[in-house]
Amino acid sequence: MKLLITGGAGYIGSHTTHLLAGRGHRIVVLDNLVCGHPEAIVDSGVELVNGDIADRGLLEKLFSSYGFDAVIHFAAFAYVGESVHAPLKYYRNNLAAPLNLLEAMRANGCQKFVFSSTCATYGEPTTIPITETEPQFPVNPYGHSKRMFEQVLDDCERAFGLRSVCLRYFNACGAAIDGMLGEDHDPETHLIPLVLMAAKGTIPEVRVFGSDYPTPDGTCIRDYIHVDDLATAHAAALDLLASGDESLRCNLGTGTGTSVKEIISTVEQVTGKRVPVTFEARRPGDPAILVADPSLARDRLGWEARHSDPQTAISSAWRWMEKGGFASSR
Repeated sequence: MKLLITGGAGYIGSHTTHLLAGRGHRIVVLDNLVCGHPEAIVDSGVELVNGDIADRGLLEKLFSSYGFDAVIHFAAFAYVGESVHAPLKYYRNNLAAPLNLLEAMRANGCQKFVFSSTCATYGEPTTIPITETEPQFPVNPYGHSKRMFEQVLDDCERAFGLRSVCLRYFNACGAAIDGMLGEDHDPETHLIPLVLMAAKGTIPEVRVFGSDYPTPDGTCIRDYIHVDDLATAHAAALDLLASGDESLRCNLGTGTGTSVKEIISTVEQVTGKRVPVTFEARRPGDPAILVADPSLARDRLGWEARHSDPQTAISSAWRWMEKGGFASSR
């Protein structure tokens, strides 16, 4: 297939691009490189276009030139805390700008769309594990922007037949099992790389927010899903749409939760280093437990996590960090 992958030089986008390029798809990555890395495009047959989905003229030129069969959309801002303080930035980039993408798709007869969504659309869950029937009541602008765009996709299907798969990730983690790619955010906010950075001495300590949650060890429990598993889910979503099957909204997780303290302990086992930790007060809006029910993805996509046990995920991330990340290829 001829694919446009927006945000394909970012963390999850680059792993998905790498997987799909290996399967023979013809890929154009559109990325403004605000958060992405040109070094993350590791396959010679992938074309990287430095540009923004807000540029309607560029989108029209790309669709006219390549005749895309499908779009996989990753391009978004994804810092929850920042979204609270800068909501207009998030609504402009995550909600308004992708409308240009949908308009270009409609004008050029492209009817297949895979969307990088999030468990943040659920907000504070009423049941654990979280199923897709859980009410969606986001508690921050980031979650709202993703939930609103899911609604846009529903409306577009009713209006002109656009079919889509929305993949609601839980906690993405790890680095490519083949060692080609990994996680490189600035600033880094994800727990596992922060704990690894503290073990390595890159940062003085890891800050843990809350040790008095109603969980077995008092720290938050999350469902960690390896980035390679997320990539295979996007490939499966693309296959679903190519088969003519109907649209889908589903969770991507393991169904198993791991606490912050368990992550820290596993990092110490993997690295052989002590992790300096400081415990601080809870952050507002952090639920005690977020764990997915991934059964719908298994049933509809034939997908399940294969690399997401904490030991495997943390070991892959540690290998990437020890290698030096993208800096080692510059």
